[in-house]
Amino acid sequence: MNATIREYIQPGMRVSIVQKQDQGSGKLTQGIVKDILTSSAEHPRGIKVRLETGQVGRVQIIEQ
Repeated sequence: MNATIREYIQPGMRVSIVQKQDQGSGKLTQGIVKDILTSSAEHPRGIKVRLETGQVGRVQIIEQ
């Protein structure tokens, strides 16, 4: 699935995000989506979400 399209991401899904401070290194953080923060239908760098742990970042991978 495409991580740049909002409708593909739902609360409760397992995803990998890149946090703002990790954008240079590309380090990914895995977790469960709590809230979707991007209001637009698409975003070229990934949909911004808050994980259940409170971490915020843009979705890079939607886990299956």
